[in-house]
Amino acid sequence: MKVSMRFRRRKLRPLAASASTLPDEFKVPVGHRRGIYLLPNLFTTAALFAGFFATVQAMNQRFDWAAVAIFTAMVLDGMDGRVARLTNTQTAFGAHFDSLSDMASFGVAPAIVMYEWALRGLGQWGWAAAFVYCAGAALRLARFNANIGVVDRRFFQGLPSPAAAALIAGFVWLAVDNKLQIQEVWLPWVAFGLTVYAGLTMVSSAPFYSGKSFQVGVRVPFGVMVAIVVAIFVVSLNAPIVLFMLFCGYAVSGYLYWAWRRWRGETNPARPAPRAAEAPPKH
Repeated sequence: MKVSMRFRRRKLRPLAASASTLPDEFKVPVGHRRGIYLLPNLFTTAALFAGFFATVQAMNQRFDWAAVAIFTAMVLDGMDGRVARLTNTQTAFGAHFDSLSDMASFGVAPAIVMYEWALRGLGQWGWAAAFVYCAGAALRLARFNANIGVVDRRFFQGLPSPAAAALIAGFVWLAVDNKLQIQEVWLPWVAFGLTVYAGLTMVSSAPFYSGKSFQVGVRVPFGVMVAIVVAIFVVSLNAPIVLFMLFCGYAVSGYLYWAWRRWRGETNPARPAPRAAEAPPKH
């Protein structure tokens, strides 16, 4: 008895997606060479270098230099995005590069600086706190990238990583500048609490004002320039104390604003808006 077996031929599926299915930001116009815009990525590279420099200085026990380097990275990180928008040079490469730079400068560097300065003496508690901060920064950056376009641009969901890094660096700079003795029993545990607080606040849902509604290229009242001059003068009086107090206030502002909105029965503005339902795939 013969049994005939018939095999149906199937078409091979392409391994890579066609150019028509790629997102617009990854497409390269016909006749254009692939490349990157130099100006905004120079700022990102400089911020990355500042974060790396902070890590090296922490290993060399130069914690004041490490703290200043983290603040420098924060300033440079705030400039690259604005330069890209002003010059119309925003690209997917720049966005991904900026996220990696942020992880190094505001995730890894502050954790190592705080661990080398105060947390090492706490043993397992110390490196666990440093890891909570580092993991919180990574999760916060991943969530930020995933929620682009579905959140209110006026607010950050959770404490932004540059502000968390400034909170850590400000405390280290304040303690070193005022010659606080690390041998004091209370100081490492204060550093422990501050590090864990910053790490957990980064992955919270508290709304923190982003400042993105402020436009650099528009006219402002003359009083704004006077206020900026006064702010520079106040910071120059005692930079470690003023900056640390400033970022302490910002680090709790999200929770206070969230509680105020809940008391008024309003929703959290930092919550992602629900995405539009996608059409079912065609068979």
